[in-house]
Amino acid sequence: MQVLIRKATVVDPGSDYHGRVVDLLVEDGIIKSIAGTIKAPDADILVTAKGLSVSTGWVDVFADYREPGFEHKETILTGLNAAATGGFTDVLLAPNTQPVLSTKSIIQYVLQQAQGHVSSLHPLGAATQNAEGKDLAEMLDMHSNGAVAFTDGWKPVQQANLMLKALEYVKAFNGVMLQIPVDASLAAGGLMNEGAMSTLLGMAGIPALAETIMVHRDIELLRYTGSKLHITGVTLETSVDMIRKAKAEGLAVTCSVTPYHLSLTDDMLSGYDSVYKVMPPLREETDRMALIAGLQDGTIDCIATHHRPQEWDAKAKEFEYAADGMAVQENAFSILWESLNEYIYADKLVEMMTVTPRRIFGLEEQRIAKGADACLTLFTTEATHTLTEADVQSRSRNNPYIGKKLLGKVIGVVNNGTLHLNK
Repeated sequence: MQVLIRKATVVDPGSDYHGRVVDLLVEDGIIKSIAGTIKAPDADILVTAKGLSVSTGWVDVFADYREPGFEHKETILTGLNAAATGGFTDVLLAPNTQPVLSTKSIIQYVLQQAQGHVSSLHPLGAATQNAEGKDLAEMLDMHSNGAVAFTDGWKPVQQANLMLKALEYVKAFNGVMLQIPVDASLAAGGLMNEGAMSTLLGMAGIPALAETIMVHRDIELLRYTGSKLHITGVTLETSVDMIRKAKAEGLAVTCSVTPYHLSLTDDMLSGYDSVYKVMPPLREETDRMALIAGLQDGTIDCIATHHRPQEWDAKAKEFEYAADGMAVQENAFSILWESLNEYIYADKLVEMMTVTPRRIFGLEEQRIAKGADACLTLFTTEATHTLTEADVQSRSRNNPYIGKKLLGKVIGVVNNGTLHLNK
């Protein structure tokens, strides 16, 4: 199959074509030619759009597809369809399935389920057996069978001694521990960010300390072990400051932020709408702006959608009993660009979604060059995009941005010898 991509601006700092407007001819999954103009009358598909840009494939460093065990919420197929629609050629899969991704056989199962899709799946192995936070899992065994990093996902490791052992264990094979910064004991019973809005609404709050104490603890454990740590779902100004200082010391700590924490604040909860109930919770405007400052100065390394699908019943109930999470992977770029276009250049955002996550998690480096494998995301920052109910690829609908017009649009992806184009 021949695909001709016409008049696209290359966004790839490592490419000789970075910043140039070119045609790209892709044949059987390989970039056959790059030039100012390419004549390919026999091309099977022509891709063109106003303000078209092309980068290497985007990486989502934390998403939950719920299979096996919770297929009524999402399956690997519907999740990867959402990823492709959102421009992601690579997705790191959370381990919180049933059974948990804590053995090599389950790692092999999810990899087999993802075979042949345009978007590639990279499992995150559970750090502890069944993600119960009691005993370490066989991480080396999972690593040898395709797990790219280790985490207990939505159930962050609470015991300091166990987190210490996990950091020491992964160091043996240059692995990475990934942690969501939530102290479960301090967050227990909380429904939203503890602050003026929670007081006004009369809802139990989750104190900032539930996040900052975990960030501080894990940085100290990292300093002691000399291992590698990635903190995902950072939400607070204080957390960003601690990570900034740890990086300045030379510690191997990296972090990621979600599209919705960059876009929304706890003010959205004024109507008690459970679609805005997430963990870690939405914070205040000062924290949102601190996250943006962290993107600008490089403290925050990459983007994690924290795509967490929930069926209708899980969200359509009293706020106290509603499940956490948003399923925003397929319009993540539009959410990000709508929120960030005044603060950072598109090149910077794309780098955080391509080069940086691949470096952190040891994924294969991609480049836009003649003869290279075609792992590409096609997008425009000029067009607006509205995700309609009919367009949703995810099995779930817990996405507050459905029906809202946002700036920026994904045109499609090329990967694994396959092309996916959005409508």
